[in-house]
Amino acid sequence: MHKLSVIVLGAALAGCSLMPDYRRPEPPVPAQWPQTAQADGAREAIALEWRDFFPDPRLQNLIATALEHNRDMRIAAARVGEARALYGIARADRLPGIDAAAGAASSRTPGDLSSTGRPLTSHRYDAGFSLLAFELDFWGRVKSLNEAALSSYLASEEARRALRLSLIAEVANAYFTHLELEERARLAVDTLNSRGETRMMVNRRREVGLAGDLDFLAADGAYQLTRAELANLERQRAAAINALTLLVGREPADLTGGRKLADQGVVPDLAAGLPSEVLLKRPDVLAAENRLIAANANIGAARAAFLPRITLTAGLGTASSALTGLFDAGSGSWNFQPALRFPLFDAGRAAAGVDLAEARKIVAVAEYEKAIQQAFREVADLLAARTYLVEQLRAQQSAETSQQQRLRLADARYKAGISSYLEVLDAQRELFSAQQGTVQTRRARFSVAAQLYKALGGGGER
Repeated sequence: MHKLSVIVLGAALAGCSLMPDYRRPEPPVPAQWPQTAQADGAREAIALEWRDFFPDPRLQNLIATALEHNRDMRIAAARVGEARALYGIARADRLPGIDAAAGAASSRTPGDLSSTGRPLTSHRYDAGFSLLAFELDFWGRVKSLNEAALSSYLASEEARRALRLSLIAEVANAYFTHLELEERARLAVDTLNSRGETRMMVNRRREVGLAGDLDFLAADGAYQLTRAELANLERQRAAAINALTLLVGREPADLTGGRKLADQGVVPDLAAGLPSEVLLKRPDVLAAENRLIAANANIGAARAAFLPRITLTAGLGTASSALTGLFDAGSGSWNFQPALRFPLFDAGRAAAGVDLAEARKIVAVAEYEKAIQQAFREVADLLAARTYLVEQLRAQQSAETSQQQRLRLADARYKAGISSYLEVLDAQRELFSAQQGTVQTRRARFSVAAQLYKALGGGGER
């Protein structure tokens, strides 16, 4: 009774609205990015189309195909259609439904039941319009349900946008991974050919007594290890193509003919701005907020269960005992049936409904705040990675250049008989590792750019 009194009083003070006022929770993140995350940039991700960010025509074709054929995108689009239809149903409840109806009825009363003692046959014909059980929404119950359905629809739309952005970034990352493995496989092939020639040369030198068995075994071991690495890279490349096929939704077109990894032209010069300005525009955060608004609206609908409902049923038309007289003068008919339903005892069902709605709102608030925190961490990590990968790539390229010079010197020393073949072998191994590391770092830089584009909520619907 105390809870009922509070709700009724709140309804009176709020102008018969039982839905709590919505207030967006304060973002539970710092006002600035960490010092390791440099937020400066020349372009706003949210205003940048993905075709402008990823200039490779082959990658653009893969992304466009994925947006059309990816099964997760189809499911998300269907979910949006489902939520839109549910919102349409809820919105329709706020307006009266009017039906046009026509009917005929005939009956025969036996003589022993009629007042005249003779059998009586009667006919009735009706035509008109009817209003069936329209609820007068004094307490905002229907309005609250309508608001919840609208917010759920908007949440599903934002979730679709979030999935779309994720799909774009995942396709780009899978494509970059394919290019990385393709380039590393080419390096492995070149290295395998080079070590095969060296193996043959060492074998000839061994045959004439200029090299020992140890040199040949070292050359043969390096050759076999490169074969094993090449097989491993080919396996990974096949898996990358399969992953790309799953994302695209069908067998991708010929992947040859696109730009090389170093020529992708993806420039991660995206401005992060302030956390409060960027994170609240992300589609996944907007989806979480709309779910919170829906939970808030459901509280109003649950509170209205304590209060009476007034429904109207009415009809207007004509009636006659003969079909030919259905539209004659004086055949008009009408009915009006208002109904009042006041809950007296429901064993605590309505109170439990309010408690349930309020608990779900607490969950929605926590999920909204968690979405913001996750978004903050994601952007901060990617901003830091963007900064340090530039330095890492520069150092990796310098190391590759140094190893190339070292290999030339070691090879010259070996051919001059100054050093053993182990020095050449060590230089070859270090150069191959440096080359592979350069390719991996370059791919990581492009992958971070793609993920940062997604994390900052980039891209239009084109």
